[in-house]
Amino acid sequence: MLVKSEGIVLREVKFEETNKILTIFSRKYGKITAMAKGALRPRSPLIASSQVFSYSDYNFYKGKSFYHVNQGDIIDSFYPIREDMNRLLYGAYLLELVDSSTVEEVPSEKLFELLKKGLKVLSSLNKDFLKFIIGFEIKYISFLGYRPYLNKCVLCGEDINDTLKFSISHGGVICERCFKLDPGSKKMDKRMLNYLKQLLYTSLDELDNIKIPKDVMIKIQDIMVKYILTNIEKNKFNSLDFMESIKKNGGL
Repeated sequence: MLVKSEGIVLREVKFEETNKILTIFSRKYGKITAMAKGALRPRSPLIASSQVFSYSDYNFYKGKSFYHVNQGDIIDSFYPIREDMNRLLYGAYLLELVDSSTVEEVPSEKLFELLKKGLKVLSSLNKDFLKFIIGFEIKYISFLGYRPYLNKCVLCGEDINDTLKFSISHGGVICERCFKLDPGSKKMDKRMLNYLKQLLYTSLDELDNIKIPKDVMIKIQDIMVKYILTNIEKNKFNSLDFMESIKKNGGL
């Protein structure tokens, strides 16, 4: 059966001498595994559309085990991501987020649009990478159905004052009175909460006006990563571990 959909390449694996097996997040069919036959040949028409990050319009043949790429017309290669180490590493993290939390052939229009926009914004980003990533993370986990409860205490429903924490297990902020109900909750203050709300409701291409101190961003992102890992039932993100190892060795 021949099918057509836009898609973004999340992963590529060499198969035999000239072929690739691609993991593509498609608009119509969700995440799919697709064989790009001959994509490694020097003159293959699939060279560009079989690269990681590539956003293309694909024609597939759906086989018994996986899809076969018949044609791929590039819409945007997001090539500038490959030209900068920060963009490349954070871009790899965006792809890992989507790959880790999606199952085969379950489409998500919102998540597809978020990834597409995220890669577009990242392509021209030269600073404030961490702020951008937190903005992506909070939207991403919300689109998966785990939007954190930020307006009142998630446990008792009372208004939040200046003393609060974030409960990873319950998915939101908790008041001082409820601290004892979740000993593993993470320290947070009203300023961090307000920044998180701003990042949730501000478009990824409109984050410039939000000024967040670096130490605060590090704390917020640490909470967000733990919250995401818990909800998608994953132990770690390889891309973040790799970034951390580069930082420890003097990079970034």
